[in-house]
Amino acid sequence: MKSFKNYTFILIGVISFLMASCSRERSSSTGWEYNNPKNGGFEKIPYAEQETGPGLVLIEGGRFTMGRIEQDIFYDWNNKPRTVTVSSFYMDETEVTNFHYLEYLYWVNRVFGADYPEVYKKALPDTLVWRSKLAYNEPYVEHYLRHPAYRDYPVVGVNWLQANDFCAWRTDRVNEIILIREGLFDHYPNQINEDNFNTAAYMNGQYESGKRIDGMIDLDPNKETRNVKMEDGILLPDYRLPTEAEWEYAAYGLVGNTVGELVVEKKFYPWNGHGVRNADDDYLGQMLANYKRGNGDNMGVAGYLNDNAEITAPVYSYWPNDYGLYNMAGNVSEWVMDVYRPLSFDDVDDFRPFRGNVFTTLQRDADGYIAEKDSLGRLRRREVNVEDDNLQERRNYKQADVINYEDGDLESSVYFDSKAAYDEKGDKAMYNYGTTSLISDRARVYKGGSWNDRAYWMTPGTRRFLDEDQSSPYLGFRCAMTRVGSPVGLGGY
Repeated sequence: MKSFKNYTFILIGVISFLMASCSRERSSSTGWEYNNPKNGGFEKIPYAEQETGPGLVLIEGGRFTMGRIEQDIFYDWNNKPRTVTVSSFYMDETEVTNFHYLEYLYWVNRVFGADYPEVYKKALPDTLVWRSKLAYNEPYVEHYLRHPAYRDYPVVGVNWLQANDFCAWRTDRVNEIILIREGLFDHYPNQINEDNFNTAAYMNGQYESGKRIDGMIDLDPNKETRNVKMEDGILLPDYRLPTEAEWEYAAYGLVGNTVGELVVEKKFYPWNGHGVRNADDDYLGQMLANYKRGNGDNMGVAGYLNDNAEITAPVYSYWPNDYGLYNMAGNVSEWVMDVYRPLSFDDVDDFRPFRGNVFTTLQRDADGYIAEKDSLGRLRRREVNVEDDNLQERRNYKQADVINYEDGDLESSVYFDSKAAYDEKGDKAMYNYGTTSLISDRARVYKGGSWNDRAYWMTPGTRRFLDEDQSSPYLGFRCAMTRVGSPVGLGGY
C-alpha cells in the first residue's frame, strides 16, 4: 500500500508538471500570461534566428585593420590603416548579374511601364558607357546587357542611385514571397502602379491586394486578424549596399587566417599570398582574378588565355575567398554606401564606421496618421526636424543631414553661417567643388579592382569615388543585409 501511495504521489507530480509546462508563459516583469486574449493578447512569438535571404552569405563580424596596408604609391594618405569593428552582416555571394537586373527591369516595366514609363527609363543601365572614341565597342553597347551569352556576367552601367533602387525592389520581392510561402498572403501577380507590394506600406496597413482574408490571428480581443509585424520576425531587414568597412572586411576574409584571437597572416589580396596566380599544384599558375596585366594585355595570348576574359567574366569564374564570396578582387569594382571623404580614417567611428547618414522619418498628415502612400506605392519620408520632432534634447545629433559632420570642410567650421560659406548661387560651399575638387556630397565610394585595372586596385584597402549619378563599364555592385540578434547565430555564446 505504501508503494502504491508513493507511485500515486509521483504520478500526480508528473501530471502537475506537464500541466504547468503546457500553460502559457508568464511575463517575468508583471506575471501576466503572454498570448492570452483574456489578458489583452500581448504576444510572444516563437523565434529562433534571422533567416538568410536568397543569394546571401553570413559574414561573421569582428575587428580588423581597415585601410591600405600596401605601399602608398600615390602618397595621398587618404586611407591610412586603423582598427575598426564591423558587426555581423550578410552579403551577396556574387555581384548582381545582368540576368538579375533584367528580372528587375521586367518587373518595373510590367508594373509601371504603361502609366509611368519614366520609372522604367530611370532604371535602365547606361549601355553607352561602353563607347570609346578610339575603340570599336558597339557590340557591347548592343548585346552586353540583354544577350543570353552575357546572362551570368555582372551588370555594369548602373549608377549608385540605381543600385539602391534595385536593393529596395529586392527587399519587397523577397518579403512578398516569404509571406506567400508562410501561407499569410495570396499570390497576386497583377500588381499595377501604386497597387504593388511594398514592405513598409504593408506593415503600416496600406497594402491590401493579395492579402488572405483570414490573415494572422490577432489575439487582441477587439480584432480578428492582423498584418505581419516586425515583432513576428518573419519579414527580413532591407537589402542594401554594404558600407565601405563591411565590403573591405568581407573582401579580406580573415576568418581563415586566425588562431584564437590573433590574425596570424595578413592578406594583401582576398586570397593568401602576394601573387595573383594560384600556387596550388593542381591549379598552378591559373589566374585568381580578372584584371589587366598591362597596356594592351587584357587576357594574354591566343591558345593560352590567362584569365579567359577580355572584359568581365561570369561571376563564378574564379575561386571564392574564405567567406565564400566571389570576385572581391577584379571583374568589376563595386559601389558601397559611403560618401567619399579623403580623411575618413580620422573622421568616422571605429565601430561600424560609415559616412552618409541622413536621418528620416515617415510623413504624417494633419491628424498625426501616416500619410497616404505615393503613386508608386511607397510611403513618403522626410528628413527629421529637431523642433517639429521634439529632438532638441538629443545629444548624439542636432540635424538630419550629417554627411558633413566634422569632415574638415567649410560646412563643418565655425564660419559656416557666414556669407563666405556660400557661393555665388547661394549654395553651401563644399571643398570648392568644380574648381579645386571633385569631392561633394554626391561623391560615393567604390571598392575593388576591375577587369580594366592593374593589380594594385585589387587590394581591399584601396578606394576611389564617383558621383552617385555616374556609371562606368568597370563598375557594378552587390547587395548586403543587416544581421539582427546574435553575431554568430545558434550555438554561439
